[in-house]
Amino acid sequence: MAPSIEDFERLAEEAYANLPEDFRRLCAGVVIRIEDFPDEETLDEMDCETPFDLLGLFRGHGLAQQGATLFTGQMPNMVFLYRRPILDYWAEHEETLGAIVTHVLIHEIGHHFGLSDEDMEALEAAAG
Repeated sequence: MAPSIEDFERLAEEAYANLPEDFRRLCAGVVIRIEDFPDEETLDEMDCETPFDLLGLFRGHGLAQQGATLFTGQMPNMVFLYRRPILDYWAEHEETLGAIVTHVLIHEIGHHFGLSDEDMEALEAAAG
């Protein structure tokens, strides 16, 4: 049986808990959501050919763009992890599901900070 959304939530919580404390402190207020697939609007916006093309997405205004302050009526910054595309990726690769969830989570949170790929790789290594 495939891991459920609740299973993914636990994996994402574990991945987040393993990030360096200073990094987590700067992520205060970022909401992590698990959904089966991106919605149609997101698929169109991201120019995806299939619903399996997108493993995760950051939505919001990252620290690199505006700082940590929320404005009235502004939605919180959100990281979406898409369960079914991640499961599909997992089935085709030799990484553990936890490692894939960690990778996608760090990559999407990295957009919140405006991090480079090298910075995200260092964070992933620090998270184990």
